[in-house]
Amino acid sequence: MPRTRPSVVTRAARRTGARLVWLCTGYRFAPSKAPDEPTVFVGAPHTSNTDFFLMLAIAWELDVRIKFLIKDSWLRGPFGGLIRALGGVAVDRNDPAGLVDQLLGGMRTGTVSHLVVTPEGTRGAGSGYWKSGFYRIARAAGMPVTLGYVDGDRRVAGLGPSLRMTGDVRADMDRLRAFYADKSGVRPENRVEPRLRAEDDPDEGRATAA
Repeated sequence: MPRTRPSVVTRAARRTGARLVWLCTGYRFAPSKAPDEPTVFVGAPHTSNTDFFLMLAIAWELDVRIKFLIKDSWLRGPFGGLIRALGGVAVDRNDPAGLVDQLLGGMRTGTVSHLVVTPEGTRGAGSGYWKSGFYRIARAAGMPVTLGYVDGDRRVAGLGPSLRMTGDVRADMDRLRAFYADKSGVRPENRVEPRLRAEDDPDEGRATAA
């Protein structure tokens, strides 16, 4: 699927924005390769609001146009236009199935090519499981999952490998656990181990793998 490349001016502005993020956060960009096909980006460990800016900086460094999920209330506020311009897609928590259908439709038509999902529930305060939306969307769209990461110990952020989700939820998540095992996040105390409820609940596992 072809990707519309931003103009030279836009690319320069994004690179400048990325440099500002690295400067203000004290993190640096770990040399990474942009995916060569549409993908679902996983942003983890998701432990702080700083992750949002690091995610943008990674995308700007690689000239990747992304969409990311955000609470619909943010798009109704004073910064709604800016957030949309950056790639924000409203999440209506009252209609999660409709959101998935909307995203899948956008991926099939090319209006959504790279989708960023932060799968951890509430940055350490949730159920102890990752949310499974990234897995369901990747499986339904036939897209790989690209592992974005933030490592607070080394003060770096970047992209890891792109993996196909096979439908064997536990085996797939074992691969994610192995990758993220040494990634601490900005606030390590909020880190949640990569684990889906489907790994422990047979009924949920069948629905997630479908």
